[in-house]
Amino acid sequence: MKKTLAVGLSVLLIMLALIGCSSNSNNEGSSETNAAPSSSAPATGGKLDPVTLKIILPGDRPADMDLIIEEAEKRMADTINVKLDLVFVPFSDLASKTQVMLASGEDVDLIFDAPWLHMEQMIAAGYYEPLEDLLAQYGQDAVAVRSQQMFDANKFQGKIYALPLGNSHLDGRTYLVRKDLREKYGVAPIKSYDELLAFAYKIKENEKNIIPILASGQPGMKDISWGAFRAFMTSDPEILRSDALGQSIVLHYKNNDGIVYNLFDEMNPTVWSWIEEARKLYKEGLIHPDVLAIKDANAVFESGDVAIYATNNFGVPTSMITSVPKNVPGAEVEAVTFMPLEKGKMTTSFKQANFQAIPKVSKNKERAMMFLNWTAQKENYDLLAYGIEGRNYEAMGDDQYKTLPDSKYGYFPYAWVWNPTLDRLNAGLDPESIKHFKFNTVADNLIASKLTGFSFNPEPVANEVSLYNAIEDKYYSSLFNGVSDPTETWNKLKSEGEGYLKKIQTELQKQIDEFLATK
Repeated sequence: MKKTLAVGLSVLLIMLALIGCSSNSNNEGSSETNAAPSSSAPATGGKLDPVTLKIILPGDRPADMDLIIEEAEKRMADTINVKLDLVFVPFSDLASKTQVMLASGEDVDLIFDAPWLHMEQMIAAGYYEPLEDLLAQYGQDAVAVRSQQMFDANKFQGKIYALPLGNSHLDGRTYLVRKDLREKYGVAPIKSYDELLAFAYKIKENEKNIIPILASGQPGMKDISWGAFRAFMTSDPEILRSDALGQSIVLHYKNNDGIVYNLFDEMNPTVWSWIEEARKLYKEGLIHPDVLAIKDANAVFESGDVAIYATNNFGVPTSMITSVPKNVPGAEVEAVTFMPLEKGKMTTSFKQANFQAIPKVSKNKERAMMFLNWTAQKENYDLLAYGIEGRNYEAMGDDQYKTLPDSKYGYFPYAWVWNPTLDRLNAGLDPESIKHFKFNTVADNLIASKLTGFSFNPEPVANEVSLYNAIEDKYYSSLFNGVSDPTETWNKLKSEGEGYLKKIQTELQKQIDEFLATK
């Protein structure tokens, strides 16, 4: 089924490219194939000239990265002849630094972006190249490993502006729990949020050097603040983040009714209960006292000083399977999620959270797409996703892998190569997490959002979005992590941001109505 859909999409893309070349050659928004060839365009009948691609990635550079690059360049030398200049930007600086790079016209060939970062704003500002023609000519493998739903749902303003990265139709969310501590106090495997809190209180009572709860307190990770994180595991009511604000739920969807709801207009009692509970937990010393100051929450959890940690994806991250026991001998981490394994309970728009884009300033657009295509071949995907076999990982059949104990290559295919066809599951995942991964690769298990395929164009309210985000960044994480008084903090956020948010809401609703009118 996936292969059939992918082939169909490839044919469609080729047809679109041919139509574009014949009827739209002077269109300002057309892709590189309709413009003058760039310096990296393949020479007919000869070996490609060497090209170095500058690629911007989030996070920290893995220790073994140079070895992986060396091997990748060796494999590419006689094919696409590409060398890689990888620039890593810490998550805490990602939004500001990448925006400056693009605004200043820095020579970048591939860049990580996301709707929760500034995807729509960068597209509206004209920084990214539409990819239809490039995919048709140089990206057939990159198309084939992604479902048609993934492409259809991840267009922006009707075009493919970046390659969607994902291995599921619904993002996973997990509470990481210190299993050794749970078993130490005779607590049964955790099956509900109330049981999770009961375990947190048990830690508070008995482990004076362990902080019960850690979430994210950074502005760029607002969706993983303790109270707001509850939205991912609540299906009645569903509180779904809007297309306009990415991580925030102040604007949100519910009921799959195509309406934009604004908490400034009417506070949802369920959301307010999350805020009040976070305040209670913080005051009682359960949530990390420095939650807003911590820039690398993963490192804090890996140190072994925390019992419960809210994070993305399903299962225990590969790095933590080994790092936590290294720091605390005998420690063990398990994954707990309350997302249901029940058909028709969760709504999805099939949108992905991460993307790779080709900036318009790139002089190597064709070669950048060739590289993305190269990563969609199994042995190359494995290299970039998991490292060098025998040094960093061991393949377990066709769809699982095991990280080797001394590996110095962290798992981050989500940042540049992720796709659902080639991705392997960690063989160390617990059976429940594997069930969740497999369940959410089946589109029919989920409710299709009425807004599937919709993308918000923020250009009409770009100034309001920028101003509101700056205001929200001052209060949101504090509010949903319980650091400050709920009423006082909410009133400040509302008084400063309400006017801007109302304009954003009005524009978003207008675009949604126009979208739904065409369906």
